[in-house]
Amino acid sequence: MAAGEGNGVVPVEMEGANSNNNNNISSVISGWFSEISPMWPGEAHSLKVEEILFQGKSEYQNVMVFQSATYGKVLVLDGVIQLTERDECAYQEMITHLPLCSISNPKKVLVIGGGDGGVLREVSRHSTVEQIDICEIDKMVVDVSKQFFPEVAIGYEDPRVKLHIGDGVAFLKAVPEGTYDAVIVDSSDPIGPAQELFEKPFFKSVSKALRPGGVVCTQAESIWLHMHIIEDIVANCRQIFKGSVNYAWTTVPTYPSGVIGFMLCSTDGAPVDFKHPVSQIDESARPLKFYNPEIHTAAFCLPTFAKKVIEAKSV
Repeated sequence: MAAGEGNGVVPVEMEGANSNNNNNISSVISGWFSEISPMWPGEAHSLKVEEILFQGKSEYQNVMVFQSATYGKVLVLDGVIQLTERDECAYQEMITHLPLCSISNPKKVLVIGGGDGGVLREVSRHSTVEQIDICEIDKMVVDVSKQFFPEVAIGYEDPRVKLHIGDGVAFLKAVPEGTYDAVIVDSSDPIGPAQELFEKPFFKSVSKALRPGGVVCTQAESIWLHMHIIEDIVANCRQIFKGSVNYAWTTVPTYPSGVIGFMLCSTDGAPVDFKHPVSQIDESARPLKFYNPEIHTAAFCLPTFAKKVIEAKSV
């Protein structure tokens, strides 16, 4: 279905696939996609739609791909933008390299979520890594990403990658203690199928799955919209992870407020200084677009209002 300029396209609503999901009412109207959600009340970000390339409904969520006028192809799950071709690098590179460049010689890495394959693509840059497991609950996200976002889903082509389709919470519970050097949780917002990935029992499972001095990096919402959620995440992580606990952030123009954060924690063991990378990335095959050592360190510099809240939870 084409969405031409000002042609009054039939509305395409992107509500939650299940009654227990969010109440997003994002839609495509008159050639524009508007991202409307109770997660960011009173505001909406819109992108001009050139063409809707895919619409489907999986067991878990609505899936849509459209060609935008300014950000390339866009992947939308339950009415919420997950990535665009133009700015996905700012998220994928940071959520991966902030943790992996903070430890020496990571060998075993687990990705929870991240079905588009972008985190896999970035993990594969690290030559010391021998095993990359990914647990994604929705096979449709994997298939759609391979079809429409090959430059992102290229991560699946790495022979070190093993894909597990299923519930990340259940997968982690079954992982032997101390298996991984790093766990990266590339989740959507804490509503619907991703809600459990923000709760204390999940963080306990992550801690158990990590070796001493192992690290986790999880998507941790926006300082402009979700400080109440961030407070809870910080408080939970302070109780569970006995190493270092830090909050970092990056800019992603097509995410609500243009900002997204990461919670970075380490287990008790060899100390981890997340703010100063200890390893570099080989860019000979594929140059980085966003991440560099300077922006790594800068990501942990917080504005005063966020710093006060997060440091208060650190006591």
